[in-house]
Amino acid sequence: MAEGFVPPPYPHDRLGPHREVAARHPRGVVDASVGTPVDPTPRFVIKAAREALARATGYPASVGYPELRAAAAGWLQRRFGVEIDADAVTACIGTKEAVASLPHVLSLRVPGRDTVLYPALAYPTYAMGATLAGLRAVPVPIDERWRPDVRAVDPADAERALLLWCNDPANPTGVSASASELAETVAWARERGIVVASDECYAEFTYGDDGEPADPVTVLAGGHDGVLAVHSLSKRSNMAGFRVGFYAGDVELVRYLGEVRKHAGMMIPSPMQAAGVAALGDDDHVEVQRRRYAARRVRLVGALAGVGVVHDGGPSAFYLWLRDRDHEADGWDLAARLANAGVLVAPGDLYGPDGAHHVRLALTLTDEQVEQVAENLDVLREEP
Repeated sequence: MAEGFVPPPYPHDRLGPHREVAARHPRGVVDASVGTPVDPTPRFVIKAAREALARATGYPASVGYPELRAAAAGWLQRRFGVEIDADAVTACIGTKEAVASLPHVLSLRVPGRDTVLYPALAYPTYAMGATLAGLRAVPVPIDERWRPDVRAVDPADAERALLLWCNDPANPTGVSASASELAETVAWARERGIVVASDECYAEFTYGDDGEPADPVTVLAGGHDGVLAVHSLSKRSNMAGFRVGFYAGDVELVRYLGEVRKHAGMMIPSPMQAAGVAALGDDDHVEVQRRRYAARRVRLVGALAGVGVVHDGGPSAFYLWLRDRDHEADGWDLAARLANAGVLVAPGDLYGPDGAHHVRLALTLTDEQVEQVAENLDVLREEP
């Protein structure tokens, strides 16, 4: 009998030995490997969820209540300057669920194509979503700036492609495409009948090279045909535990996804939807969070540079893409070195072979933890 699918070890579960080393540090481990939010959810968001609890006796809307979809459309207009109807928005249970399930759902719609394209250096769930759907996961080569280059895709793979994933700002590197670069990618995919899904869940944390907030790009800027933008409130509003996200874009695709969700019973709980409406209606709390991450970046980039560890990625999102300044250590060796200072990071090859000489450090740390990391690095300065 042929063997069925056996899930591989979850990427971050491979960090067990490094976690043990970091935990032995006298001040304990600072876990900068995952990127889960640590700053408080805004009080008005919690209040909205609490008030909605009394109305949560019935089943919530799988596609999202009209208020949530309208709030999402309103935010897209404010933040990106794109006009989109609320009917072209459908809720999802955070972006990870959307990323993992989208290839399967789209393959039911277009069964003649069997390939998912994704950046060669990227969030592992892009490839895993294809695998779970029984499709081919084919990485798009990256250039010297860590950007995926669709011109390098084998024409035979492009002909079979159902879906192309984009990610901007990118995890793990923090790079961002220009509007023209993203438009060229969309045009390439449209010419070949490939759906473009753009994971833009870190868009609120787009920065320029000077470290100042910058305008984000979106796949929706060049029209909605054949494209989906995928967004989440997990990092924007420190709501990872609420599991609120949405798709927006091609109205036929969005409606199709919504109908599938109805049949599957994939629903965001009503109180969480109410919290999402509140969060999407306010931009001030996001600016506060944006400034937090910018300050943490400056503090840790300087502290790490002092021990020969340099940021080698872009200025956006809330990750540092680090390598040994002298190019002597691979990612796992560098992660081991930082574990000796009580800091747990993710080796870069968890995101693809091209990351083998890097590690990713998440800035989702409290200000106190940031200072602890900076102080712990003094141990590494004393190394011979």
